Amino acid sequence: MDLLLVPRSTAALSSPDDLSEINWERDRLHTAVKCGGYVAAISAFMRQHLRDGYSLPGHALVDMPNGLLLDEEPSEKALPLPSRAEGGFLFALGRPVPDKGFEDLLAALEILRSRRVPVPHLVMAVTGSGVPNEYQRHLARIIEDGGSDATLITRFSPRIRTWMSSPALRGIVVPSRREPFGRIPLEAFAAKAGPVVATRVGGLRETVVDGFTGFTAEPHDPALLAEAIHHALSVSSGERARLIEVGGALLRRRHDYLKNIRATLGAVAPWALSLPVRSGVR
Repeated sequence: MDLLLVPRSTAALSSPDDLSEINWERDRLHTAVKCGGYVAAISAFMRQHLRDGYSLPGHALVDMPNGLLLDEEPSEKALPLPSRAEGGFLFALGRPVPDKGFEDLLAALEILRSRRVPVPHLVMAVTGSGVPNEYQRHLARIIEDGGSDATLITRFSPRIRTWMSSPALRGIVVPSRREPFGRIPLEAFAAKAGPVVATRVGGLRETVVDGFTGFTAEPHDPALLAEAIHHALSVSSGERARLIEVGGALLRRRHDYLKNIRATLGAVAPWALSLPVRSGVR
């Protein structure tokens, strides 16, 4: 049997204080490798992390960059924007966990407003599937106590991503503190949205390159994030178009996910590519 494991994250990243979970995961990965299995790295950051943090041998690691299915047609109808965003808005979205750094984004925007920099409304979709968790309630308190010009959305809907195509969008911000890969910039490039502002952390460093595909800042630093957002809001229409074009080219060249999956299977399990197509599975 050929075995290929594709970890999207690890316990060492998501639960760094839980040594029992980390050790369990490390043991299972090494067991898989000893049985002839391979472990796919979804980014250069994850390759280094699996090698250095989990001591996986280089011969067992294969590169399978994360990406998007580029030929997949959007199926969701556009969701109406919050009324306060119709005149222009910044957009941030992600899971409701502290690693996403949304409070750093709120602090960065307050820094800009204190300097009298015009800042559009913020739509922050920090979404889960149920009742708001403690982190979402924490963000709601920050917005309410500070009187922030922001709309917080806590309930997930795939239609939220249609806002990336809105003509009122002024920029997309990814303020993560830790990120094994980070799909949001790729989704922005696919939607021809931008500019993208992201922190220089994990896999984000491979997709958002300062001045080429977006603007960047160090994580955990609202002041530097404020500067990067200011740059994004100040670009000309021509510069914005160039950033989006370069981002789209990067997406097509390096992050065509179906192409990357096929290349990885061709390297570790070529027989899988000869299987017949069934039930629409390619």
